Amino acid sequence: QVHLVESGGGLVQAGESLRLSCVASERTFSGYAMAWFRQAPGKEREFVAGVTGGGSTYYADSVKGRFTVSRDVAKNTVYLQLNRLKPEDTAVYYCNIVRPGTTRTPLFSDYWGQGTQVTVSS
Repeated sequence: QVHLVESGGGLVQAGESLRLSCVASERTFSGYAMAWFRQAPGKEREFVAGVTGGGSTYYADSVKGRFTVSRDVAKNTVYLQLNRLKPEDTAVYYCNIVRPGTTRTPLFSDYWGQGTQVTVSS
């Protein structure tokens, strides 16, 4: 069972930036796409951004142009740079491995790390 550990969240003001990290415990999935998701209070978890095994990136429309996803294969780590944050970005952010053949479906739908809280004040 892979373990995913997210970090880097915090409390910031609107317009500021944060950088999130996600470390995977297993190298087995180094060729898989990985993605960031978020869940705001009272809402469903939603896709935010993904990066393929080859380094191609893709984003939800709501964050396109503000967030940047990247990965360091050697470190088993995926990053999410959050710029020009808005109050509506407030959520717990999670990472997961992407199910092969899909772009936004988590491989481990029943397993999520502890996540990292991002709170944006107006």
